Amino acid sequence: MTVPSAAGPVNILRGVDLDIGKGEAVGLVGPSGSGKTSLLMVLAGLERATSGSVSLNGQDIVRLNEDALAKLRREQVGIVFQAFHLIPTMTALENVAIPLELAGVRDAAGRARTALDAVGLSHRLTHLPNQLSGGEQQRTALARAFAPEPALLLADEPTGNLDHATGESVIDLLFALRRRTGTTLLLITHDRTLAERCDRQVHMEDGRIQAAVGA
Repeated sequence: MTVPSAAGPVNILRGVDLDIGKGEAVGLVGPSGSGKTSLLMVLAGLERATSGSVSLNGQDIVRLNEDALAKLRREQVGIVFQAFHLIPTMTALENVAIPLELAGVRDAAGRARTALDAVGLSHRLTHLPNQLSGGEQQRTALARAFAPEPALLLADEPTGNLDHATGESVIDLLFALRRRTGTTLLLITHDRTLAERCDRQVHMEDGRIQAAVGA
């Protein structure tokens, strides 16, 4: 992935070669600016790879147009961001239900209630994001990501805006949901202890994958 600048082309990602197996959990670690989030954005089809291929379930997403990429994310990819990204004017239930409604899922509200119950928020269904704690907002984001039962979950520093105890609780929940659903997980984190909870850890630096540890 190369982007233009006044000083010339800047290589954000360089020669990345990464395979993640179905149902595998991979922790991606590395310093700030190493390209971790850029890699996640390319994998989600939110940024375009300049060259090479990105394959999800055998489909090269680099070749897809924006509408096809949106459909692919809706059907196969869940994303959890550090900043929650909940819609502020919608309740917790509505935030979780909206991707299901857009996908044409029958009884989207019922599925959303089940997802929120799974993260311990059945008593917060009608609360707006600003009425929820940081941990509750991130749990709502987890419910929204897992409710469509995605093949792949991308999590970018999901505990970055939480205190240590709340962060641990959210991560325990993330891994519990992942075990229950069998979802493939790519977890971006600065915390090596957290990355070690994954099946494999991948270290990234200067736009390249430097090393992998684990299975």
